[in-house]
Amino acid sequence: MRHYWWAYVHPKAPRVFDRLWLINLILLCNYNRMRRTALAEFEAPKLGRMLQIACVYGNLTPKLAKRAALQDGQLDVIDVLPIQLRTLKWKLPKRSPTRLMRMDSTALNLPNASYDKVLLFFLLHEQPEEVRAQTLREALRVLKPNGTLVICDYGPPAWWNPLRYLMPPFLAVLEPFALSLMRQPLKDLLPPDMTVRHTPVFGGFYQKVVATRRS
Repeated sequence: MRHYWWAYVHPKAPRVFDRLWLINLILLCNYNRMRRTALAEFEAPKLGRMLQIACVYGNLTPKLAKRAALQDGQLDVIDVLPIQLRTLKWKLPKRSPTRLMRMDSTALNLPNASYDKVLLFFLLHEQPEEVRAQTLREALRVLKPNGTLVICDYGPPAWWNPLRYLMPPFLAVLEPFALSLMRQPLKDLLPPDMTVRHTPVFGGFYQKVVATRRS
């Protein structure tokens, strides 16, 4: 976390950054759109057991927790930082079927094949490639056969998208590990035994990948 201590570890970070208008600004006015596209994968009549790997600023997780409560689901959220877990705890609805657990995304202390759905929302771009690969391996390990992995993050922009050329200098300073996601589609990092659906957003600058593990 040495690259992002100012955004997540500093005691005042949540008070500064956990504001919807600021999050939306950071994502170039696409936060609401990305939240909706993620939640669209959690609309089944019965959601089952869900895992969100890493807390996120904004209201994505409270909305997901409400869906879990309405649809007889169970939501687990893990994060390596106690400050992020505390911040999320105060945002969750009362009597929410949600467990908060402190864990490293690269070494989940969770059983194999124990979740119906796993969500990674704008986490992988904050991890070096080798750590990202470990996180994906762990996410897949805890996913049930026929379970669904949902990933929302930066992506490879279309050739015609001006952000393809304008954003790398800024990302190199603020989000250095995001550049590798702009070079290689996330679906290429997943094993071949998965059915993958890729949805580009904002001219491909962001992406949603939905991968289903075949039984």
